[in-house]
Amino acid sequence: MIYIDKVNPADRPGITILQLVDDMVEKGAQLIIANLDDMKDGTREAALQHPEVYFIHISGDDAWTGKGPKNLSNLMGRMEYGKMIAGFAAALTTRTGKIGYLGPLINEETRRLAASCYLGARYAWENVLKKDPKALKFQVTWIGFWFNIPGVTADPTQVSQNFFNSGYDVIVSGIDTTEALVVAGQKRKEGKTVWAIPYDYIGACEGGADACLGVPFFNWGPGYVQLIRDILADNWKPQWLWLGPDWNDINNTATSTIGFVAGPALSDDSWLTLDAFIKDLGSGRINLLAGPLRYQNGSLFLKPGQIATDRQVWYMKYLLEGMDGQSSTQ
Repeated sequence: MIYIDKVNPADRPGITILQLVDDMVEKGAQLIIANLDDMKDGTREAALQHPEVYFIHISGDDAWTGKGPKNLSNLMGRMEYGKMIAGFAAALTTRTGKIGYLGPLINEETRRLAASCYLGARYAWENVLKKDPKALKFQVTWIGFWFNIPGVTADPTQVSQNFFNSGYDVIVSGIDTTEALVVAGQKRKEGKTVWAIPYDYIGACEGGADACLGVPFFNWGPGYVQLIRDILADNWKPQWLWLGPDWNDINNTATSTIGFVAGPALSDDSWLTLDAFIKDLGSGRINLLAGPLRYQNGSLFLKPGQIATDRQVWYMKYLLEGMDGQSSTQ
């Protein structure tokens, strides 16, 4: 197993994906897994240069669009469900009706995840709490990358401070590090009643348990196993896998690509309500990606009664109506 950490331009200026792959192949690698959406072009180039090596790219779509070679597959989790669950928990908990979303960079993936969080929050706000949707404020603030890079991104600690100092009492994090939760814990020690929902890592609540409502997380194991078994069985073909939760048990790490661990700060009543919501998502009784929905700029996303296709969700063009924040860097 060859593992290279921090493969991004800030940590490895001037180093390309192809150079790193060449080195791995020289060392005998037969399967290479790339774990960042920004690696899309580099992974495709490397796969073309090394047709005898198998490649799995997390979050890309080359196997779906046909742009990639036959030795390249894509794997992604339907974190949209995890974000809906997180937004639902945030709306159940907020006392001010102001939810902040700490976003990374802006692209189709991050727009659809932020939008899914908003849809979960709006559903809880309207259908469970029976409150006016216009009274729910959902602000997205982007820092510019998946984690803080001093001098390059906005400081997520300062962004979190600004949210809490402006009356937002729940922050849902879309970045890979725990600044929102750390700041929430600091605010609670100052006597503030605030909460946060971190992202990605199943154990993230440990960084501030008294403020943590829960954490949605990816579990890549089931997808990796599926693709690697195909290699071993000489049954490989390029696949685009967008795997969701195992609705029988979303936290079963042997079967579920998406999970949500409830945090210590989530009340018992809220957990019961959240658990029922999860079951309704799994059964299809609730589908939040159904029309009518409009984009933030007023254009139509989904007509009344229209169910979003995978393509419509994957290539989400803008944030949704009702959300505050930028939809693009322009």
